[in-house]
Amino acid sequence: MHHFGFLGKTQVKRLFHQPPVEISIDAPAHLLAAGLGATLYCPGDRPKIAKDVVKQAARGCVSMVLCLEDSIADSAVDAAEINVAEALQALHRISQDKPETELPLLFVRVRTPEQILRVAELAGDGLEVLSGFVVPKFENLTGYAEGFFGALREVQRHTGFDGAGDKRRLRLMPILESPVMIHRETRGAALASIREILHGNRDDVLAVRIGATDLASAFGLRRSRDLTVYDVQVVASVISDIVNVLGRHEDSFVTTGTVWEHYASERILRPQLRLTPFVEANETDLRRKLLGGGLDGLIREIALDQANGLLGKTVIHPSHVPVVHAMSVVSHEEFLDATAILDNVGGGASASPYGNKMNEVKPHSAWAEKTMVRAEAFGVASESTTFVDFLEASMR
Repeated sequence: MHHFGFLGKTQVKRLFHQPPVEISIDAPAHLLAAGLGATLYCPGDRPKIAKDVVKQAARGCVSMVLCLEDSIADSAVDAAEINVAEALQALHRISQDKPETELPLLFVRVRTPEQILRVAELAGDGLEVLSGFVVPKFENLTGYAEGFFGALREVQRHTGFDGAGDKRRLRLMPILESPVMIHRETRGAALASIREILHGNRDDVLAVRIGATDLASAFGLRRSRDLTVYDVQVVASVISDIVNVLGRHEDSFVTTGTVWEHYASERILRPQLRLTPFVEANETDLRRKLLGGGLDGLIREIALDQANGLLGKTVIHPSHVPVVHAMSVVSHEEFLDATAILDNVGGGASASPYGNKMNEVKPHSAWAEKTMVRAEAFGVASESTTFVDFLEASMR
């Protein structure tokens, strides 16, 4: 699969200075993690999951989570497990019968380590199209996390999906949202313990996710469409500490942005999208569409995610996917800056290629390396292309 695979050759040539690379299910973990993009959640009890997965992949979705946790009523879990397993089997048959069909990276969000084992057994050959499992309320102060890694290793041993030989590796994506993560008096020890177990199982970790809904719920809070998660200070402080502990360059953990959970609704505050970029691109109708869908708040939150070291985002509606991906494309200016920094082996500082900032090799090298990985996954925009152009091409 690859981002913007639905675009025609002429569009790709016009929009990109460097198009995204194709990412296979067994690609290096750092590229898979960087390329997750908008990870679309789908309740595990939804009818016709396989059909929906194929449909969303054709529209540009490259990662999906089939959820067996909070989106499923307790009484429906057994049936949902079977439904998810049958969907994975159906998708495996599609991949065999029609190998040209692109599928997203697929994950199952489980409740317990035992559920990993049950889903793996029920799925059978369907594991061929699965990339791993998403673990909710991840923490290790009580030894809770180790059980999930133990279950994953058991599945790896029995199925061969351990990265050895010609088989890829099934991995976990932990969600940081447990109470010990939220409360200040336990957060430091919890994060230190999480960092330790993630390092101890580094090959089995794809990316780290943040569960903002659970973080806010501990205080009876829920942000409106007019506010970003960074405006909810008690949640923003948790995100800051997570990045502080897990976002260090030497750790190389990709941490994804929190869920955006809003559709269109009545607006209280003024719009958050400037008119100028849309006028210049002759796309004022697109701006009205974004504002009507409440997507201007999502755009602002993605910009703040990236400024705070988060990459990708959890989403719950297909309309959010093209917005996340358009905002993830590396700009021509960013690419030239990153290239100049990495090519300057002698160190020091120099004016940027665009002549509007100073590039310093030592402090900016880590940023440049991350930018180049994102450029592989999402591509580099042509000099005259903005995120508005990618939105226009994607929101069909």
